[in-house]
Amino acid sequence: MFKGSNVALVTPFKNNKLDEETYIKLIHFHIENGTNGLVPAGTTGESPTLNHQEHEKVIELCVKESKGKLPVFAGTGSNSTEEAISLTKHAEKIGANGALIVTPYYNKPTQEGLYQHYKAINDSCGIPIIIYNIPGRSVIDMSVETMSRLYELENIVGVKDATGDLNRVDQTLKKLGKDFLQLTGNDDNALEFNKRGGTGAISVTANIAPKLCSDFQRMSISKTDKDIKEAEMLDKILQPVHHAMFVESNPSPVKYAAKLLNLCDDNVRLPLVKVTDSTKEIVKKALKSARLI
Repeated sequence: MFKGSNVALVTPFKNNKLDEETYIKLIHFHIENGTNGLVPAGTTGESPTLNHQEHEKVIELCVKESKGKLPVFAGTGSNSTEEAISLTKHAEKIGANGALIVTPYYNKPTQEGLYQHYKAINDSCGIPIIIYNIPGRSVIDMSVETMSRLYELENIVGVKDATGDLNRVDQTLKKLGKDFLQLTGNDDNALEFNKRGGTGAISVTANIAPKLCSDFQRMSISKTDKDIKEAEMLDKILQPVHHAMFVESNPSPVKYAAKLLNLCDDNVRLPLVKVTDSTKEIVKKALKSARLI
């Protein structure tokens, strides 16, 4: 249900308010250009600076506008278990297909604390949950053993792995089996990630190159020799774009790229700021190399 190229959707702002009209256009842009799933209100969607009303609204718009054409896995994580439960219940109520829930940042819970956090959400809701493991932002790293315990629960179905450690794919596959979804959160390692048993990505680059990312994912997951060779060619085209999207803090670079493609403005909310002129040149060069502009 949630494989291939899934976009970590940016949230467009106008006068520092949610630009609903542009957001709806973005959703349809992805429906029309091969994206396999929508992930609203994640880090790339600037969830830390969305108020609760905005957070709920972007999820509602994704569900309403996609009309079942694409699955919606809503970002509903928090470092407060109570808040995460509330956001996940709302996502379930309005028809989201599942929830992407980040490991609690700042609090630094133990592995048992992580288990109890996700168990409490699992026990309070009835939609599939994907664990979002991103030590670079949340400081903590969920172990394969903890994920294995969580997978025994009814609603835990997979992980968005942003550890950057490809050996984790092998370890997770061995411990949890092939039915546990493994999605990379790192566009730049998606080829090897899928070769080792991954089933797709939750992608930043897909915001601006949905068809390229979708084609790449389809071919890299296929695993036939012909498709893998094609995926390798697409990966070479995409690598400069992947790199450019993280020259500065995400999502400032991808929003600038989206502006160049007339998809949305490049406004971000403090403490994020627009990219520097030097980064603009890197982004432009990358988009030109991939023939996106």
